[in-house]
Amino acid sequence: MSVLEKINTDFATLFREGYSQLEQGCGAVMNGCRKEAFEKFVQLGGIPQKQEDYLYTDLLPVFNKDYRVVLKYIPQEVDMNETFRCAVTDLVTTPVLTVNGWWFDGNMVSEIPEEVVICSMREACIKYPDLLYKHYNRYAPAARKDGLVALNTAFAQDGIFVYVPDEVVLERPVQVINLLRANADLMGFQRNLVVVGKNARATVLVCDHTLSDHHFLMNNTTEVSLAQGAYLDYYQVQNQHLGASQVNSLFVSQQRKAVFDGNMVTLYGGLIRNNMYVALHEEGGECNLYGMYILDKNQVVDNFSYIDHIAPHCVSHEHFKGVMDDHSLANFSGYIRVRPDAQKTEAYQANNNLLLSEQARVNSKPQLMIDADDVKCSHGASVGQMDEEAMFYLRSRGIGPEEARMMMMFGFAHDIIRHVRLEPLRRKIDDLIDKRLRGELSKCYHCMMQCKKQE
Repeated sequence: MSVLEKINTDFATLFREGYSQLEQGCGAVMNGCRKEAFEKFVQLGGIPQKQEDYLYTDLLPVFNKDYRVVLKYIPQEVDMNETFRCAVTDLVTTPVLTVNGWWFDGNMVSEIPEEVVICSMREACIKYPDLLYKHYNRYAPAARKDGLVALNTAFAQDGIFVYVPDEVVLERPVQVINLLRANADLMGFQRNLVVVGKNARATVLVCDHTLSDHHFLMNNTTEVSLAQGAYLDYYQVQNQHLGASQVNSLFVSQQRKAVFDGNMVTLYGGLIRNNMYVALHEEGGECNLYGMYILDKNQVVDNFSYIDHIAPHCVSHEHFKGVMDDHSLANFSGYIRVRPDAQKTEAYQANNNLLLSEQARVNSKPQLMIDADDVKCSHGASVGQMDEEAMFYLRSRGIGPEEARMMMMFGFAHDIIRHVRLEPLRRKIDDLIDKRLRGELSKCYHCMMQCKKQE
């Protein structure tokens, strides 16, 4: 039996033997999708291997570990004051925690408009079944070719649900802190759903952290629905450790004149795969997608995006940048689809990479599929090293070689971070990037809220 066959067989056994536990407390909407999803996982061949969308990322090493999979909620003790001892200065948020993919019982959601709902997926399935039926698993099937999304739908039992009704402006950002902590190697599944109503506005900040040094593998799927005129400012900051791997799949559905601003910042982790699917269904939609990744050692980051222009008069901007050192590997695959009816589309895509060592590698594949004739579209990619002329200029101004190198790397990264609209968060990320480039975070690899140094 091959490694792939063994992994897929183990999932089949776990699903069959643990099905009764998977169903407990999850509600009819989530449970109603499980069997079909797992059948799809099997039909697709299980864990993606040698498939075009995963061509440069080998998932088998991270899946081929003796992980513990917990199919029931285990109460966790988390000290909120300890967790936030290095919180982002001057950034007032509505914080909610998940621990190993489960809603934390100690969450106290307060000071939000009465009509807004922020709760666990399990609670939402029971209290708001109509909303869940309308939105749950309605946007994720856009990735019918991805077995990992199907696997999440089959196994996920909890996560975060955010609902902002029509015409409501959620002033405070919702800060979702995903914590990983265990006394053994652990695999988890988390499912999130964000629904923003007509002309409503919201900001969501997702922070991925680890509180223990065991190996983790998280398979997360987040669905986002933006109604007519809705706006969502979405951030994900990934700062874990080399033994923590994750697959994140984000699905965004936009209606007329809806706007989605997305920022993906990867500072530390083992193998990270970010899937981003955006569908512009009606006229006037806008999507701005930015990403920054800083890698060293043997880190692997794979960013995959699919922006689907279905309706006319929509705009998308996508720009990802990466800095790679040591034996790290970065993959970028960006796909822009312009459908025949999507006239007057404007779509721009770019991927730029800076290599700091001869061993670092990048695979970049920007793609356009345009079936309309009245459009403005472009894409491009670059892979290079330090600009020697710029280095000479800085050195001629009395700046030392190391500091000159740092200034150039920071400037390269800040071109993406400047798009962060939350000023306190932007300053914090700038500081974290500076520490990351100087090698400080690689010594302690803790989250942005826990930045004590190891001597």
